[in-house]
Amino acid sequence: MTKNLLLLFMASILWISPHTVSASTLGTGRFATILIAPAVQTDTERIAALEQQVAEAKGSADNSWMLTSSALVLLMTGPGLALFYGGLVRKKNVLATMMQSFAMMVLVTIMWGIFGYSLAFGPGNSFIGGFKHLFLRGVGGDPNPDYAATIPHQTFMIYQLMFAIITPALITGAFAERMKFKAMMLFMALWSVVVYSPMAHMVWGTGGLLNASLGGRFPTLDFAGGTVVHVTSGVSALVCALYLGNRIGYPRESVPPHSVVLSFIGACLLWVGWFGFNAGSALSAGSLATSAFVATHFATATAAAGWSLAEWKRSGKPSVLGAISGAVAGLVAITPASGFVRPMPAMVIGFVAGVLCYLMVAKVKARLGYDDSLDAFGVHGIGGTIGAILTGVFAVSAVNPIFKNSDGKVLASGLIDGNAHQLLNQLLGVSIAWVLAIVGTLAILFVVDKLVGLRVSAEQENEGLDLSQHGEEGYNWEA
Repeated sequence: MTKNLLLLFMASILWISPHTVSASTLGTGRFATILIAPAVQTDTERIAALEQQVAEAKGSADNSWMLTSSALVLLMTGPGLALFYGGLVRKKNVLATMMQSFAMMVLVTIMWGIFGYSLAFGPGNSFIGGFKHLFLRGVGGDPNPDYAATIPHQTFMIYQLMFAIITPALITGAFAERMKFKAMMLFMALWSVVVYSPMAHMVWGTGGLLNASLGGRFPTLDFAGGTVVHVTSGVSALVCALYLGNRIGYPRESVPPHSVVLSFIGACLLWVGWFGFNAGSALSAGSLATSAFVATHFATATAAAGWSLAEWKRSGKPSVLGAISGAVAGLVAITPASGFVRPMPAMVIGFVAGVLCYLMVAKVKARLGYDDSLDAFGVHGIGGTIGAILTGVFAVSAVNPIFKNSDGKVLASGLIDGNAHQLLNQLLGVSIAWVLAIVGTLAILFVVDKLVGLRVSAEQENEGLDLSQHGEEGYNWEA
């Protein structure tokens, strides 16, 4: 009743002026104007009109935030990831490494428009979408209520495209400085279809096996891509590193980054862009986006601190490269949890990820001897797994009431919230991501190796991929 009276009062303000203006007030003669009052509206019509205006205003705000978030996520790939990875390789490979990220912006976009979006988010079965949205058919200005009821379907599609771009780009860090460009392009095209699309559909697509918001059989909490993005890319990165073998001279010869400055700039751009990645996954400009934004920032800071402290204790000095690597590990780990946890648990997740990812990179990799060139597995594979599991521990319905019973009553989300079973669902989701990434990546590598060969020759590797694959150099010292 109070709401209706308020709306009537607002409506009366909007309508009183036209009804009280007369011709005499406006003057007479050649330029005289007679303002005729419009037909009188009923109270119901006025209330409906105001409610429509409120809905349109909310839709505009949500759409603005989602388009901004889409741009921020694209910023993460180029220039963020391109600079971060580009600075970590030797200078003879800087262009080739950066080009791999840029190539994903081109390749995946084309595939997404033709069939990728349909496979990931079109209606299908529990494991893969169908062909309803081939060539973006049916993806227009009207919202898709299954995914985001207040923004155009096309906005949702373009936002999800940015995730599909950066995910395979993350894998390139594992085989940096030694894979043929044409092999990389073919591998990534197949990987996007065989690994990414099924995983995205299972977790986020309508009818997906692991979809927590649309009634999946095994609801897995993954707010912004812990399993879909980081576990799949990180585990696939390890498979690639093992399949291709070590770089020439590794680990006997040192292969230090050629420019930590570039990597530092890239990491900072990743941190900024990640707010679109995580807070944008609220798919609206409301309080949930704020909560994810805050959780992301706090987790990143504590992860950088955790990595630096662990490195400081072990080697006596906290390195710049360690600090920015720790920040990225925190961004990865909080991704699945960002929309489900409070700030203090987010800090715990970040710190744990920072320490464990450091130990994985500094001790386990060195002990096992595999050449994950830019630590894609150590940061994304391990960080994503840690984050996905801890989401099942710290998720609370007070932040995001995602689970409800048939009567609409809010149910507990994670372990500390009273839902111990969710931890099992998280483990299942992580396990499926690991298995799909391992099996799918191995099969694709085998096929690509047979078709075009995966690795450059020893001569080309020594020369550098900038010249051998692209015919140009990143730095011309004689110019």
